[in-house]
Amino acid sequence: MKQLRRVIRNVPPHWVGDGFPVRSLFSYGRGNAFDPFLLLDYAGPLAFEPAPAPRGVEEHPHRGFETVTIVYQGELEHRDSSGSHGTIGAGDVQWMTAASGVVHEEFHSERFTREGGTLEMVQLWVNLPSRDKRAAPGYQSLLDADIPRVPIADGSGTVRVIAGDFQGTSGAARTFTPINAWDITLDASRQVELPLPEGHTSLIVVQSGSVELDVTRVSAVEVAELSREGQRASLRTESPSRLLVLTGAPIGEPIAGHGPFVMNTPDEIQEAIRDYRQGRLGRLS
Repeated sequence: MKQLRRVIRNVPPHWVGDGFPVRSLFSYGRGNAFDPFLLLDYAGPLAFEPAPAPRGVEEHPHRGFETVTIVYQGELEHRDSSGSHGTIGAGDVQWMTAASGVVHEEFHSERFTREGGTLEMVQLWVNLPSRDKRAAPGYQSLLDADIPRVPIADGSGTVRVIAGDFQGTSGAARTFTPINAWDITLDASRQVELPLPEGHTSLIVVQSGSVELDVTRVSAVEVAELSREGQRASLRTESPSRLLVLTGAPIGEPIAGHGPFVMNTPDEIQEAIRDYRQGRLGRLS
């Protein structure tokens, strides 16, 4: 059985651009403790009034990893230098592989800007092993309807399998290394055991409600880190709850990071900065 190692809580909010009020629940700047996961931003929920122009984050680069954006409420538009463009709404996922480098922007969609509404989303950064950091960029637009749902055996809830595998059901996303990303909804007052791989970094993000792990309460917008040892996690819900469960096989390589670039050495970071300034990561047309 996996054991609770720590709970990350009381993270202060800040703004990313003018469209994303986020709490950075963890980031690689504090060390690579959550290998292969580099960063987790939880945005909202926050109500936005209608606006004359889209709010968001203007053109910026990435190299060396993947960004995973999961929208729970609201609607976003994405555009990048590889030619990919997409709109994702409630339940949809955007899985962007920056790898050798992209320039992109992300804003509230035209409709969300015009009508207003509540925004709630998660953005996760997933590291790539050194062999894949120079791969061609890629983009997966995963619609809610294409993401498999699996009922938990005792009827206590449902698992939406974004990536990886849950009890024989494969997720919608393609990944470079072994990763599970599950959206889980649970009823109140249920005892649940989740199968989690031996040796994986294992995180439970409570998005709403609360759960009890090893007699410790973990509440909304808090993260429980579990031990890598063990193959199951036992939790009890205190109220109807929504969780994002993340597990990943550690890559085990050194990282060097600077803002939107995560590589293996400081020299590679300097190269990424030069390449961006010289337009080698592409441009938005």
